[in-house]
Amino acid sequence: MTTMPEAAASSAATQSEDIILEVKNLKMYFPVGSGFLSRKPVGYVKAVDDVSFTVKRGETLGLVGESGCGKTTTGRCILQLYKPTAGQVIFDGQDLTSMNTKTMRGMRREMQVIFQDPYSSLNPRMTAGNIIGEPLIVHGLVANKTEYRDKVADLLTNVGLNPYMADRFPHEFSGGQRQRIGVARALSVSPKFIVADEPVSALDVSIQAQIINLLEDLQEQFNLTYLFIAHDLSVVRHISDRVGVMYLGHMVEMAERNEIYRNPIHPYTKALLSAVPIPDPVLDAQRERVLLTGEVPSPLNPPSGCVFHPRCPVANDTCSQILPELREVETNHYSACILSTGYGTP
Repeated sequence: MTTMPEAAASSAATQSEDIILEVKNLKMYFPVGSGFLSRKPVGYVKAVDDVSFTVKRGETLGLVGESGCGKTTTGRCILQLYKPTAGQVIFDGQDLTSMNTKTMRGMRREMQVIFQDPYSSLNPRMTAGNIIGEPLIVHGLVANKTEYRDKVADLLTNVGLNPYMADRFPHEFSGGQRQRIGVARALSVSPKFIVADEPVSALDVSIQAQIINLLEDLQEQFNLTYLFIAHDLSVVRHISDRVGVMYLGHMVEMAERNEIYRNPIHPYTKALLSAVPIPDPVLDAQRERVLLTGEVPSPLNPPSGCVFHPRCPVANDTCSQILPELREVETNHYSACILSTGYGTP
């Protein structure tokens, strides 16, 4: 007979096994010098400032927000392409921030990236086959040339390209085909986790749908986990299981996909969703509009208190004094807003 403590421990262990990535208090500050020859920083650009979240195994977490809010920096810190200023990135139970270069190189097989621009992310002097196959050689995953060619052909087929295209150079492909090559490169080492950094923003709308459908099919086929970074809320809603909203380096809201679109709590999320076009002109005319005034503050000198309060339509005096934490307002729905999380006056 299982006791309550044993049941709780078993439940906690199961929940822990379901989480593939845990980001704790992540910070990424970039130093700013006073001049070309000056090495002493006069300030720091707080690109990511104390962000925490988890990603479950097999799910897609969408990360949205305006340009410059820290989405891409967060993704690159997770992959250790940037060394975080502070915080932890725990992937599959291991803290990546404490690993040395040699150990981290081995971990790179488990986590890959799909870059935003399919034109600049591919080496123009390498063929598609060599671009896809290079990770196989780097990580020693093929024994001979025959196995190498077969593996490259399989990867091309998996992303909807013909194997004979392996001998073509990037300039011979369209934008959508180039992004498929980028996807195949990410898949080549059989990763568990992929950071998709705005993978469709540079593509035509019709091609965007094809790439999104491809990513969904590959996720199901290979049991992949995605961190999907984007600014197009309609795309995020289609592919994501949960959605996190970032503003000026902070996570301001996170919830299940349908919940965050049906019941946005943070004023910034409401403003983002009110800007999404609706095909029905009657519904579009009836919905509430949230217009933001002013410009996004500089991450070099962020405002005191809630970083959104200078542009928030419902801010009060307390908002400029207290920096709200991301708290659970409803079941699995988190918000960092004084007015929604029950903060008192200072």
